Order: sequence, then C-alpha cells, then structure tokens
Amino acid sequence: MGLAKIGLILSRIPTMPKIRSLTALVTLILGSLASAQNDKSIVIHQEVDLNATPQKVYEALLDSKKFTEFSGRAAEINRDVGGASSLFKGHIITRNLELVPNQRIVQGWRVVTWPEGAWSIARFDLKPNGTGTHVVLDHIGFPEGLQDHLAQGWDENYWSLLKKYFP
Repeated sequence: MGLAKIGLILSRIPTMPKIRSLTALVTLILGSLASAQNDKSIVIHQEVDLNATPQKVYEALLDSKKFTEFSGRAAEINRDVGGASSLFKGHIITRNLELVPNQRIVQGWRVVTWPEGAWSIARFDLKPNGTGTHVVLDHIGFPEGLQDHLAQGWDENYWSLLKKYFP
C-alpha cells in the first residue's frame, strides 16, 4: 500500500466509528507500512531525556496552548483519536491515530508542501526516567530524500525547545 492510499485512509478517519475501528486502522496502516519496508526503507529514530514527567510531556505535545508556548509558533490541536491538528502556523498537519495518556502518541504526520496524499507516521513513546521522561521517537514513511532535513527539524523544533521549556 503506497503513501497516497494511506493518506486517503487517514482522511476518512473522522467518519469512522471511534476506538475499535481506529485501533484496527492503526494496525492496518502500520502493518502495511511494515510490509512495504525493504532494505532502502528509512526510519528516523531519536531518543531524548526531558526534565518533566510523562504527563507534562504528553500535555505539551497535545495541548494547543502549551505546544504554542514551547514552540513559539501557533498550534491548533485536536486531542481526540482521529482528530486533525495544525502545528507550527499550519506548516505541519497531524491526525491522532493512537493516544495512550502519558505513554504513547501515534500520529499521521505531514508537511503541507509534501505531494498530495503523502503521509508519514510519527510515534512518541514516553517512558518515566527518574523524575523526568525518556522520549523515543520513530518516524517512518516520509518522502524520499528528507531524512536529514526531518531529523534536524525534530531536534530544532521539538527537542531543543522542549529542553528549554522543561529546564
């Protein structure tokens, strides 16, 4: 299944019944991406420690006001499974595929300049680490040639800003 088809599926999420169907859809999408992986597949894998509890990190990533505060750019975030969000003044569009409070966020994720229907998957795992949080990001399915740019973007637009927000 290509990214265009995944984008089409993601665009239909709000019309689908909640939780069980969305969980099945997430499984389908992730399974399809996994089966499409080959030796040329590229994944961005990043790990970072933040000086905040998993609850505070989860809230910063899913609350419009807090995201805007840490990033310095407008965000409109829908916190529901299936909800669409606009981040960084509309530069990034996301759709929540799976939300496990204070533990995991899985989103369909795209840059508005990507080709029509191109979506990727970003997964944030939040693990308690002493008084802070160990965040593991896996980002897959993005258009070819963007790995370095996106990896740098995660560091500059998320991790470095979150470290300043949670000193």
